[in-house]
Amino acid sequence: MWSLRKPSPDVLHAFLTEQARLPLTYKSVGASAATPPVGYVVDHTRVRLGDGEPVFRSAVAALRRWEHFRLGWVEAWPTDTPIQPGSVVAVLGRVCGQWWINACRIVYAVEETGPVVKFGFAYGTLPGHVESGEERFVVEWNPGDNSVWYDIVAFSRPHHPVIRLAYPWLRRVQKRFGRDSAASMIRLVGSAQDANADGV
Repeated sequence: MWSLRKPSPDVLHAFLTEQARLPLTYKSVGASAATPPVGYVVDHTRVRLGDGEPVFRSAVAALRRWEHFRLGWVEAWPTDTPIQPGSVVAVLGRVCGQWWINACRIVYAVEETGPVVKFGFAYGTLPGHVESGEERFVVEWNPGDNSVWYDIVAFSRPHHPVIRLAYPWLRRVQKRFGRDSAASMIRLVGSAQDANADGV
């Protein structure tokens, strides 16, 4: 779905209500947790956010608020969508002066303790999405070396006919999203660290 103007909350609500009744557009549900399926393009972005549990907690809070999508040209709606399987979210992207509205459903959540502590989720595409596939967003804290990482894994292929014709352009957009989302998380965690330092 696309629009020359940013869609209103009423339009987005109606869009998601319709999409929530529809099946995912791919078969390998959950494959972003292991081995992506053959026939899809795989993207992987991984960046170190900092060190320590406070950094990890800040990163988890950012994911819960969908702030890793607050990029100026991309956003998630609604921003209070619960991080739990079955939740449906709209991803809005403004490219070339137009708003593209895509629908996704969370297919699994990640909340692990152990040698590496992890939090995150993966969502899959619904029919109202220009692509077909799955994307996983995870933050990790390794108490062994105290490092905190933000990790994105996605497998996708074009779903919308127009996108098939403009696939090189789509690939640039996908790579830009990975870079911008990583930069946003670094900035968000850094801001939280600065605020905590000022409050000491």
